[in-house]
Amino acid sequence: MFCSRFCFKNSRLTSPTLCFPPWIKTLQPRTEIHGCRQASTATDSSLKEQIDPDLKRLGRLRNIGISAHIDSGKTTLTERVLYYTGRIKSIHEVRGKDGEGAKMDSMELERERGITIQSAATYCTWKWGNKGDYNINIIDTPGHVDFTIEVERALRVLDGAILVLCGVSGVQSQTITVDRQMRRYNVPRLSFINKLDRIGANPFNIIDQIRQKLKIPAAALQIPIGVEDEFKGVVDLIRWKALYNEGNRGETIIEKEIPENLIPFATEKKQELIENLADVDDQIADIFLMEETPTQTQIVDAIRRATIANKFTPVLMGSAFKNTGVQHVLDAVCAYLPNPSEVHNTALDIRQKEAPVDLIPYTKNPFVGLAFKLEEGKYGQLTYLRVYQGSLKKGSFVVNTKTSKKVKVPRLVRMHSNEMEDVEEVGAGEICAMFGIDCSSGDTFTDGTLEYTMTSMFVPDPVISLAITPKVKESVNFSKALNRFQREDPTFRVSIDPESKETIISGMGELHLDIYVERMRREYNIDCITGKPQVAFRETITAPGKFDYTHKKQTGGAGQYGKVIGFIEPMPEGEDAEDIPDFESRVTGGNIPSQFIPAIEKGFRDALESGTLIGHPVNGVRFVLEDGAFHAVDSSELAFRLAAQYAFREAFQKAKPVILEPIMNVEVTAPIEFQGTVIGNLNKRKGTILDTEVQEDHFIATAEVSLNNMFGYSSDLRAATQGKGEFSMEYKKHEPVFPNIQEELVAEYKKKRAAEKK
Repeated sequence: MFCSRFCFKNSRLTSPTLCFPPWIKTLQPRTEIHGCRQASTATDSSLKEQIDPDLKRLGRLRNIGISAHIDSGKTTLTERVLYYTGRIKSIHEVRGKDGEGAKMDSMELERERGITIQSAATYCTWKWGNKGDYNINIIDTPGHVDFTIEVERALRVLDGAILVLCGVSGVQSQTITVDRQMRRYNVPRLSFINKLDRIGANPFNIIDQIRQKLKIPAAALQIPIGVEDEFKGVVDLIRWKALYNEGNRGETIIEKEIPENLIPFATEKKQELIENLADVDDQIADIFLMEETPTQTQIVDAIRRATIANKFTPVLMGSAFKNTGVQHVLDAVCAYLPNPSEVHNTALDIRQKEAPVDLIPYTKNPFVGLAFKLEEGKYGQLTYLRVYQGSLKKGSFVVNTKTSKKVKVPRLVRMHSNEMEDVEEVGAGEICAMFGIDCSSGDTFTDGTLEYTMTSMFVPDPVISLAITPKVKESVNFSKALNRFQREDPTFRVSIDPESKETIISGMGELHLDIYVERMRREYNIDCITGKPQVAFRETITAPGKFDYTHKKQTGGAGQYGKVIGFIEPMPEGEDAEDIPDFESRVTGGNIPSQFIPAIEKGFRDALESGTLIGHPVNGVRFVLEDGAFHAVDSSELAFRLAAQYAFREAFQKAKPVILEPIMNVEVTAPIEFQGTVIGNLNKRKGTILDTEVQEDHFIATAEVSLNNMFGYSSDLRAATQGKGEFSMEYKKHEPVFPNIQEELVAEYKKKRAAEKK
């Protein structure tokens, strides 16, 4: 088994059981490793608790995220969870008329727009039946693809997740993205089908979509008692009871016998659940083959084993807005998602040439933690931290592995959205936040006795840029705001255009950049002028190109001399491409001294920063150095660096260069009567329609469209659908532009360069 590229590359774990502490040796490991996370299922928790008292605390701890496509009801679900666990005294809606807004949407912009922009952390305690209190750390993440980094870094440190799906729309584009992120970090999930009170709700269609689109076995643990405006409660297929929420806010659970008219359907769905479990769990398979009926305990244990092994997702149902079914989700979190002791996390030991080491969530072990999110607050930088090993105390000293700086932790808090509660100490497996620590997102902290580093989260490249200028030229807050936003958000980039000297901000979409421009105005009192959005074009080659270039320059003293011979070629595609270096030296016989080879590689890297067609970065090119020559006096690192740079540009023109543009995966949802208009508009924007799905009263169109053709689409869609249509857009790949478009872009670039020279 191999770890992902986000971790130690090309390292093999000889035996998965060796990664676990002694008490876990008997457990069944996960069948896959990804992002250095692996979990196993518990067999005899009472025995292990006797061996290690830490396990009693960890056994009652869950770190979960709530993720979904935009407008599926994540924040509404979180609000109910906080209410039923006693963390808040009243419920506020996402677009509340009382002006309060949901607890987890603490930003003014979030409440105005009715969307989640930043992930928000909280914790609560849930009394699970007669099993006692369970502590749950929750991170509510955004659904909009522009803020996907918030989901990425949350899942990096979480042990489990709740995937929320709309009971009408089901699996949507961002649902597939979230699923991919969960797989990247090997995070088990529950699925909660929400909004069963809406017209057109059909939970069993959604379960089929989970199986077909997300490619993961799924089965219902419940069936609804009525749907749409007749939705009243759910039938628990495992306990064989009908469950109703009563009271003003659904706080009281009433158990009754299953209605007679639902018993045949419930029997069918329970059998379907057992059959699906038999496909993914050996113990249930044996019982099934013996034609026996598994007990309630056997079913629950099998669901837990299969869920933690990422072989299965149990599906629950309800309506968070109507206060129905939420408590059962909390029960399922405790029953089926792993605790920190059941998740295998790995760090790299810098002292041992980055050899992988296992992090064991013992409080007595040396401290190791990962900073996964930064926020600038009124008390300074707030750093969110996951403690993987050891404990962290207020006033203790920690060492940033990247900078080797030793710093004191002046204040330690647990977060409750934008509120915080001071604590003296947090143990292994917990999530907290600390003040006064200067660091970056993804930094690893230890107590100084270890020199470990943990892999950071995957950060996608920006796809859109804007030129931005403050209205008041001399503004200290302008650079201060940009620096802060860069530290908080790895997908937000700032650069200076070397020719125009303009400040360029880059991000994941128009909304992403619009939010930051608005935040500068509100939080720093800076009004900005923005230019036309610029697409993140790339340049590449489609054929090999040879070079034989001599850099020769004679001045009064020592001159410059360097000769390089070789070729450039397109990088191969496919699974093996990662193992092929983009720079290779085949020089033999000392024609170029070895000390100049790194300088030649640097020259190649310099050339990749700006292509010759339109000045955008170059991707997917391999540089092979075959021969060259040097001069005993005039050759230097600078000479060979410049020789490589000019040689690359010379060969680039011979290698049939093309411009690549970002292609977006666009999903549009609108009423059926506007289907023709919407499809026509996408065709007008030169989109390729991939799929059209017609449901009760609306349709979903999926298309691939160039980002360059998507500007202003939001306004067009609103106008074409009387404000009833909505869309989401996600980067998919870069593809060559049409030849006529390339000619226009090159001509425009040349015209711009000529104007700048004047």
